[in-house]
Amino acid sequence: MADIDIPPHLIELESAAWAEQQAGDLTVPTAAAVQQAYTDHAVAKGVSRYELEMAVKLTVRHS
Repeated sequence: MADIDIPPHLIELESAAWAEQQAGDLTVPTAAAVQQAYTDHAVAKGVSRYELEMAVKLTVRHS
């Protein structure tokens, strides 16, 4: 996987979504906000949205 710069706001969004998911309370607005943020950042930086999402999830879930 390429070395991807992960902005703090994506870590915060994914952390909130992960906490909701773990509690069984993930909402559609939370999930949609995270996905939109991934898409927006990937387009702005010219990186793969998939690779960006995987990098953020690895950071949040396995740190």
